[in-house]
Amino acid sequence: MNRMSVRSYLFVPGNRPGRFDKACESAAERIILDLEDSVAPAQKQQARDEVAAWLRTHHPNNVLVRVNAVGTPWYDDDMHMLDGVPFVGVMLPKAEPASMAECLAACASREAIALVETVRGVLDLRETAALPGLQRIAFGSIDFAVDAGMEDGIAGSGLDTVRVQIALQSRLAGLEPPIDGVCTNFDTPEAVAIEAHRARQLGFRGKLCIHPRQAAAVNAAFRPGVAELEWARRVADGFATHGGEAFSLEGRMVDLPVVTRARRLLDEA
Repeated sequence: MNRMSVRSYLFVPGNRPGRFDKACESAAERIILDLEDSVAPAQKQQARDEVAAWLRTHHPNNVLVRVNAVGTPWYDDDMHMLDGVPFVGVMLPKAEPASMAECLAACASREAIALVETVRGVLDLRETAALPGLQRIAFGSIDFAVDAGMEDGIAGSGLDTVRVQIALQSRLAGLEPPIDGVCTNFDTPEAVAIEAHRARQLGFRGKLCIHPRQAAAVNAAFRPGVAELEWARRVADGFATHGGEAFSLEGRMVDLPVVTRARRLLDEA
């Protein structure tokens, strides 16, 4: 990647316009104005109107809209609303190859994220990841757990085999590293930090948030720590000193793959 991946994505209900500006002032690097799960069916039109009005007057460059899924009664109107705000990204829920292809065809050149949260979506990951125009995959872990009859367990580790699949397919397709699902505990930042650290170990570089206070903890979790950076600098300096040859550092061999990891950490910082 030529730029660091966005780390924190904060959901804001589309029918709560009073929260839009506050969300933009938070530590979240992307704001997701939500027209889907956080909005009751009877309020879908109101939410769409509120989002459209705010976007037309604010023109933010860090906002996406989570539209309703393809096949729902609200999807077409959601996408039509986005026609008037070409600078806004889109997140498609329940993303599978056919639905994501339909969405991408309707929003060429727009930032697009596939929210994978069904069994079929996971099993068809390779096909979805290969779609032209897709930037990134997010894991809808809660919805997926319900669809699959599974549980994510302590610290969000029960679905790690699925997370590995998402990370590998993203890598294979040349996408940005994926985004982990939400942590439902928003009272203690430590809880979301634990989940984010684990997701980072599995190749993720971002996480969905449901409360502004989660964003700073997520950003920090996906940033290399002081000890990691000190190690990375010693590796890079040692590699240069030894003229690009393998060498020993603190009793361990350092060769090109290790140097590559060190340089990646330094880039992330």
